[in-house]
Amino acid sequence: MTIQVGDKLPQITVSTMTEEGPKPVSMEELCAGKKVVLFAVPGAFTPTCSVQHLPGFVTNASNLRDKGADVVACIAVNDPFVMAAWGKDRSAGEDVLMLSDGNAEFTSAIGLEMDGSGFGLGTRSQRYAMIIDDGVVSTLNVESGPGLEVSSAETILEAL
Repeated sequence: MTIQVGDKLPQITVSTMTEEGPKPVSMEELCAGKKVVLFAVPGAFTPTCSVQHLPGFVTNASNLRDKGADVVACIAVNDPFVMAAWGKDRSAGEDVLMLSDGNAEFTSAIGLEMDGSGFGLGTRSQRYAMIIDDGVVSTLNVESGPGLEVSSAETILEAL
């Protein structure tokens, strides 16, 4: 079942890369008492994700924070090493927290997985953006097809 506005995020641990190596990140702890903008991409280094989706959030990170976001995070079904390399390549720096859902546990738990096997990608995340208030989804914009119609940084900025 797909997560809905008003639902609490599942208590799943994902990971991020630190100077010491991969570090677990509890989604519950990440969101506790905070407003989090979380956006998902089908894959690091893929065309739309690299040229439009992630760069839009990097460019708008300070605007999102000015409108109340405590954390801006990108999640994908990729390993933490790939997510770190992609964040570095796209100059995400400290502006966007790069999260790895390597086994698609979070993605599956919220019901937003997609089958990318036709493209050699296996299980991936659908493209979406959500606003989470203290662990509860307050906005959920899932793309119905390719491209950025509802999950862009600009659309989320308007929703804040």
